[in-house]
Amino acid sequence: MASAGTVTDGPAGWPLHDAAVRGFASDNYSGAHPQVLAALVAANGGHQTSYGSDDYTARLHEEMCRLFGDGVQSYPVFNGTGANVLSLQSLIPRWGAVVCASTAHINVDENGAPERVGGMKLLAVPTEDGKLTPELIDREAWGWGDEHRAQPLAVSITQTTELGTRYSIDEIRAITEHAHSLGMRVHMDGARLANAAAGLGVPVRAFTRDAGIDILSFGGTKNGMLFGECVVALAPEAAHGLDYLRKMDMQLASKMRFVSAQFLALLEDDLWLRSAEHSNAMAARLRAAVEGIEGVELTQETQSNGVFAILPAGVADRLRERFRFYDWDASRREVRWMCSFDTSEDDVDAFAAALREEIAR
Repeated sequence: MASAGTVTDGPAGWPLHDAAVRGFASDNYSGAHPQVLAALVAANGGHQTSYGSDDYTARLHEEMCRLFGDGVQSYPVFNGTGANVLSLQSLIPRWGAVVCASTAHINVDENGAPERVGGMKLLAVPTEDGKLTPELIDREAWGWGDEHRAQPLAVSITQTTELGTRYSIDEIRAITEHAHSLGMRVHMDGARLANAAAGLGVPVRAFTRDAGIDILSFGGTKNGMLFGECVVALAPEAAHGLDYLRKMDMQLASKMRFVSAQFLALLEDDLWLRSAEHSNAMAARLRAAVEGIEGVELTQETQSNGVFAILPAGVADRLRERFRFYDWDASRREVRWMCSFDTSEDDVDAFAAALREEIAR
């Protein structure tokens, strides 16, 4: 019999999938980075205090202070939706509303969780590139004191956006200064924060805390973690009740060391940045490989790890017989291709070659 803490082989017949298969559907499709898995194994021995009072979570808080400066507060959670809902709940009262882009994950991909679980109203603004501006925010930032209107008290931006675009430091600062002048707080959905940091080539603090962001959802799952994100209160005076809200939102992990240990593995020796640099580079390689193909129309700038394109009729479905990827706007045949920390040059080249073949048919 194996002793406690011994790693044994899995059940007969495992793994149940072909580990050589790669796709371009989502950076959630990839597995965990080997260093993250090693960190989980290393954290597994013996007993540790539960609910965040463990050594790994304490060390993670030190690392977040190293990244963002003293005084920040960190709250590991299970997933991105939980991180976003928890963050926004802490910023606004029950009668508050959040201005966001119409393409924001909180608006289109979280199944009403901000409204139903968080109890807030989202005020969505159409954008061309997934990015808000002070002028776009003003379309919904009005009506304070009107008891008939949910009060716009927060702004949520995504870095990088759902369309693969990236805010500059100046763009973020313009938003936060404008929002703060109106008495609003600003949340950043950083599910792909690492891709933004890698693309901007600046310390992550420069476009978050120093640029005026009040609270951050720090993503890990899309960048090599098995599960987990972290809410970071960059301006703790703006966020209220996070300790209680995390439990109410069912985001308080009893064995939190296994979330925190993964983050520590990512942050060690800047693995999180190196992984994001790689996925960004693979997306740039993919764009270069397909932009000269007749019939392919690229629809967004490639500023992170995603490529968006319109394909001729029928091509996407035929190509999906070999590679998984999603439609973005099926009405105009727009698709999205995502690269991951483990996407290889051979993966990209094989995909581009397959696309050429299908278009030539």
